[in-house]
Amino acid sequence: MNIRLLKKDEPLPLELLLLADPSEKLVRSYVARGECFVLEKQNQIIGTYVLIPSRPETVELVNVAVDEAYHGKGYGKQLVLHAIEMAKEQDFKTIEIGTGNSGVVQLALYQKCGFRMTSIDRDFFLRHYDEPIYENGIQVIDMVRLSQDLS
Repeated sequence: MNIRLLKKDEPLPLELLLLADPSEKLVRSYVARGECFVLEKQNQIIGTYVLIPSRPETVELVNVAVDEAYHGKGYGKQLVLHAIEMAKEQDFKTIEIGTGNSGVVQLALYQKCGFRMTSIDRDFFLRHYDEPIYENGIQVIDMVRLSQDLS
């Protein structure tokens, strides 16, 4: 298993990225502003995440995604922990992440990795997505924001 920066000439792992965010337009927009990392297993990309500098000394971890065939095997946690290490190596002081109000598994994972809830962006998904999104039988409406101090 290897986690590495996606090379400039490699195709974007769009199918994986769309698992975590159904808007191709938004995905392409934030990937262009950040760095896309991929997790490879036996020369196959099975996971990804994107780091985007958001404010001075702050980076946002967006779009943590793992191929559905590999869910529940700890790969998501490895990606999140790798992102934290990359943020530290790049001298960021804070790492932030956001997830939908219905992302029970994601909220648990991020807190297990040291993130703490900081705020709720009410109606985020209603403002930014044309179609309703459902997860775990719950409509995704609000963005739950979490952060972690890296210093």
